[in-house]
Amino acid sequence: MKLLLTKVLVVLTFIGTVLAGAFIDYFHARTENENVRLEWKTSAENSVKHFIIERKTSQSSFVDIATIESKGDNSLYSYVDESAYKSNDLVFVYRLRIVDNNDQYTHSSQASVSPNISGFKRTWGSIKAMFR
Repeated sequence: MKLLLTKVLVVLTFIGTVLAGAFIDYFHARTENENVRLEWKTSAENSVKHFIIERKTSQSSFVDIATIESKGDNSLYSYVDESAYKSNDLVFVYRLRIVDNNDQYTHSSQASVSPNISGFKRTWGSIKAMFR
């Protein structure tokens, strides 16, 4: 019975992570110094054109922050978000928009992180935002 249950869970996991032709093994976000590092791995990429990284906070909607070209099956991806620096008390939520060759897309699961930001970087981010 335990073996059967394991096979069922594996099948359910596989079904839940096939997105727009990509099989996503994992999608993680973590703090790295004063930035946020996003990492994901694919097992298969069938007709995947590119990945768009989206970010939001509890006070905002998702916005596109980067486009990463597809590398093909069994690829590891990494992206450093250097613009997540405005406040220590924000939780950033990330997801991938997986776009196929027909411009159809689906979204990955979400990954959240609350970065630890220095006072200098937070102040510089506020000054920079004033001139946008």
